[in-house]
Amino acid sequence: MVTLENKQLKIAVKKIGAELCKITSVKNNTEFMWDADPAVWGSFAPNLFPIIGALKNDTYIFENQAYKLPKHGIVRNNNAVILHQQTSDSLSFKLSYSDDSLKNYPFKFEFYITYKLVDNRIDVIHTVKNLDDKPLYFSVGGHPAFKCPVFENEQYEDYFLEFEHAETSKTHLINMANGLISAETKPVFNHSNKLPLTHDLFNEDALIFKDLKSKKVALKSKTHGEVLSVSYNDFPYLGIWAKPTGDYVCIEPWLGIADNDTTDQDLKTKEGILKLSVGNSFKASYTIEIHNSLLQ
Repeated sequence: MVTLENKQLKIAVKKIGAELCKITSVKNNTEFMWDADPAVWGSFAPNLFPIIGALKNDTYIFENQAYKLPKHGIVRNNNAVILHQQTSDSLSFKLSYSDDSLKNYPFKFEFYITYKLVDNRIDVIHTVKNLDDKPLYFSVGGHPAFKCPVFENEQYEDYFLEFEHAETSKTHLINMANGLISAETKPVFNHSNKLPLTHDLFNEDALIFKDLKSKKVALKSKTHGEVLSVSYNDFPYLGIWAKPTGDYVCIEPWLGIADNDTTDQDLKTKEGILKLSVGNSFKASYTIEIHNSLLQ
């Protein structure tokens, strides 16, 4: 585990998978990240690359050849990730292609995830470099799980998510049998910007949004006000998720999405897939900001 702190926040990152695992107030020790209780969900904030969610039969096709990838890709739980650079205000981790990775993902790449501390916020910066002699196809995304409730004498139902804009949007339902996006949708917002949190909200898995106007969402407590916010200008998709028994909520900015039920599994035409030209780099970031009032 590697740590970094400034006058307001201390963060910790697991070397395996470069997973952010603690966000703590320096002054009062309030913890904002989920504790990854293995009896419920044993992760903190997986980094998603080169796919988001599940593939149909865990398989995709690239240039007429089938390859297998696990849900969320190859960075999560990967002990080949190295600490690339540490400065006074940032930690940068790197995963490079290998003979092993080429068997499942036939592209020569470098993936970097950087955590930069700026006052009361953490910038989470993803960089992908194409080292191959052909275009690289990929998705990238975040999966941070925030503690909820944060304070004693609160219930999960004392919390809600408040979106930047009033939304009229629906969630794209997941086929619970295979983890793929079904053709069914369900209304969530009717010109509203508030989403009350209940454990039942996630009985049908994640809420998946493709068309939100908002690029910022805040986690708020009815008693303590705003706890934190996530800003995700670079990300067109957003997932909201928790295990129904878990005292946390994941706010997940995505550039990419799980396969749908009717996919032909061709990576080049997969929904949300990105294409990076030979020799080029790609960068996308989101920001976690802890509300100042909770850091005093």
